[in-house]
Amino acid sequence: MNNAPIGVFDSGLGGLTVWRELYRKLPHESLIYYGDGKNCPYGDKNREEVTAYVDLAVRRLIDRGVKLIVVACNAATAMAIDHLRRNYALPLVGLEPAVKPAAMASRSGVIGILATAATLNGHLFRETSQRYADRVKILTQVGEGFVELVESNREQTPEALARVDKLLRPMLDAGADQIVLGCTHYPFLSAAMRRVIGERRVDLVNPAAAIERQAEALLRRFDLQAEPEHTPQYDFMTSADETYRQRLIAKSEQVRTMDID
Repeated sequence: MNNAPIGVFDSGLGGLTVWRELYRKLPHESLIYYGDGKNCPYGDKNREEVTAYVDLAVRRLIDRGVKLIVVACNAATAMAIDHLRRNYALPLVGLEPAVKPAAMASRSGVIGILATAATLNGHLFRETSQRYADRVKILTQVGEGFVELVESNREQTPEALARVDKLLRPMLDAGADQIVLGCTHYPFLSAAMRRVIGERRVDLVNPAAAIERQAEALLRRFDLQAEPEHTPQYDFMTSADETYRQRLIAKSEQVRTMDID
């Protein structure tokens, strides 16, 4: 048993969609969330920049005594997870677009991937896509502006709906019946996506639940689970200012009961 906290890292607010699953499914575990609001978004930055940001965040989380780190950011995973695994001994959980479950569940044989340019250009996505290219047609789309909408709390606005409609509708018109949310910010826009999808039989594929299961499995494997009577604590860190940290806290309160895909 180990009552040390789990560290959760993202470029900004988006990783709270993963934090939410950890909070709900691991009620005895303490969580420390680090949102790198100062440097968000990551999707348009190069590998060297992102690796430096992620490395600093991981070191700060380790200084706080975390026992496991969830890199709740697809772009950070794509560009920095190999560096982290070479340089840090504690268990790490990364993300990649959920191509496999989407491909296995597709009825139409067409799936859509919404992600950042960094994720779509990463070797993890390319390798996974190649494994399923003979099973389904894979459509990709950079979620241009999605992260900025979420970071500025505009995901419920007409502007957000218009942006989602512009980027999502071509995939729907091409027959996609599975839409993979390849950035942890994107589930915050799931209500807008549902409005665009309408009556179509289309699933939104959010990897957060799978990431929680992977984290839980690592806790068991390395005997790191918190004691059943442990009272968890939830802390928030950022590279930005106190105003941003308070936004993280407020958003965490929102996602605890939010209905998101």
